[in-house]
Amino acid sequence: MSVATTTWNALADPHRRALLELLREQPRPVGELVGLLGLSQPGTSKHLRVLRDAGLVVSRPEAQRRVYELNSAPLQELDAWLGPYRQYWSERLDALERHLDSKPAPPEED
Repeated sequence: MSVATTTWNALADPHRRALLELLREQPRPVGELVGLLGLSQPGTSKHLRVLRDAGLVVSRPEAQRRVYELNSAPLQELDAWLGPYRQYWSERLDALERHLDSKPAPPEED
């Protein structure tokens, strides 16, 4: 499975996207993520494992707990993959803007 496919699969779940948003702010221990996300500890850990397997997060031991933090490398790869599509839509929107600008303005009503 490609990195992009693995990343897309990991990002498909709204709970995992919420975890990434929390970790974007700062590294957090699992217990804090459980409280902020409102999921059970096993449920949160399951989502973190999927994110870790996709390379989107990394963890480190800190005393008796694990602290998770965002790893942006897979997101940068996904961003690079999306680049040509952004260019495609930008060109289409520019063409639409030129088309609309070339049309005469409708008469103003009194």
